[in-house]
Amino acid sequence: MRKETIDAVLRSTWNSVSKMYNKEAIKYGSTMATGFVLLNIDAEGTASTSLGKKLGMEATSLSRLLNSMEEKNLIMRAPNPKDGRSVLIFLTTFGKSKRNDSREVVLKFNNVIEKSLTNIQIKHFFEVANCIKEKSKKFEHF
Repeated sequence: MRKETIDAVLRSTWNSVSKMYNKEAIKYGSTMATGFVLLNIDAEGTASTSLGKKLGMEATSLSRLLNSMEEKNLIMRAPNPKDGRSVLIFLTTFGKSKRNDSREVVLKFNNVIEKSLTNIQIKHFFEVANCIKEKSKKFEHF
């Protein structure tokens, strides 16, 4: 029997979670990516450059997504008063409503998982996930 690799389990698990989130997002006329952006915009506005880092998205993909979200009246952009070279992203009233939809789905899923695991399992999950994240940032084969 072939031993599973950590990266294969991570990838297949994330693919499953991603499909579930997209399936739920469709019920609200949205996408998982849009929901994650909505969840990461602060009330006082969020610089678009920091959104990319938070979400692990490339600038081009994020820019397309933000343009689409602006067309759907989920967000609005305004010049950053502290830095004229950057733009702040704000949620519209409609965007806040859609963020609440996204938050409900995320919290419900987390609740389902937490009910299925012990506190020790959850603690170990975060320890392992953080270890993998840190090692992946520093890993080089050659």
